[in-house]
Amino acid sequence: MKWIELKRSKIKVYGKPVRTLMKGLVAPEEHTHFLHSLLTNDIKSLKPYTFNYNLWLRQNGQPIADFFVYRLQDYYLLDTEEPAKVIINEFNRLKLSLKVYFEDLTPECEHLFIFGEDSENFVKEILGVSLNDYEVKELEGFFVARNPLRIKAEGYDLIGNLAEVKKLLKEEDRITEEEFEAIRIRNCVPKIRKELREGFSPLEAGVLKYAISMNKGCYVGQEAIARVYFRGRTPRALVRFEVLKPVKEEEKILQDGKEIGLITSVSPKESYALGYLLRAKFKEGEVYETERGEVKAVGVCENGYASEGG
Repeated sequence: MKWIELKRSKIKVYGKPVRTLMKGLVAPEEHTHFLHSLLTNDIKSLKPYTFNYNLWLRQNGQPIADFFVYRLQDYYLLDTEEPAKVIINEFNRLKLSLKVYFEDLTPECEHLFIFGEDSENFVKEILGVSLNDYEVKELEGFFVARNPLRIKAEGYDLIGNLAEVKKLLKEEDRITEEEFEAIRIRNCVPKIRKELREGFSPLEAGVLKYAISMNKGCYVGQEAIARVYFRGRTPRALVRFEVLKPVKEEEKILQDGKEIGLITSVSPKESYALGYLLRAKFKEGEVYETERGEVKAVGVCENGYASEGG
């Protein structure tokens, strides 16, 4: 079993139920309505003690931030890389007259992520809980959630007061941020401001099945997403590459002197990289030049996994 302490913001979102469902509200709680109308996934259908993954988009469909949204008994907890103060200030501006409130819980919420062999046994035998994917259970002072999305493998988020839990973990099993980033890239997981970025549709990153609901109704950026979706396959795809000669992030991928793609992430520990490539130019095992290096296509990152074919 491996573990890492994640440095991410935690924001509590809460409000009060409305007595009557006013025109325009999609849920009986204003805080649920706010998140459901803003983020890409289905918030109002989340049951207590479950969670999902969301993007926050501009009107043009470009990503601003991403969130794991945990629904606890009567409030939501947002887990994000963005500074809590920045998110709260912007959300306060966007909520208009809605009675929705935000609280920065980052200082009091430690966050451990455990994964790999024996992680399930640790949760069952040491913490005494059994979880399905996307399920959350609240324990004394913290909660645990089974999260199959963070690195596209079985893993568990532990969030809250974790002083006692830390005593149960072996220091030699702790991994560095660089090692965690290498796992992310190897497992083809797109990251905000790397793959989920300006100039690219989130659909090109292969996150449709787990980050975007096509049936939830209106949200910010929905029209832009729908236009790309109903055109069919995106012209570009996120691809995992094997690095043959050293490359750097933001290097263009070239063919006959023309730009056909872009390197977005380079592993700090392994010979892998992620990047966008024109689907028409993708061929498994093909070697491509970049501005300074050379990469070989391994597979297209569909739904977070590298698969053969474009």
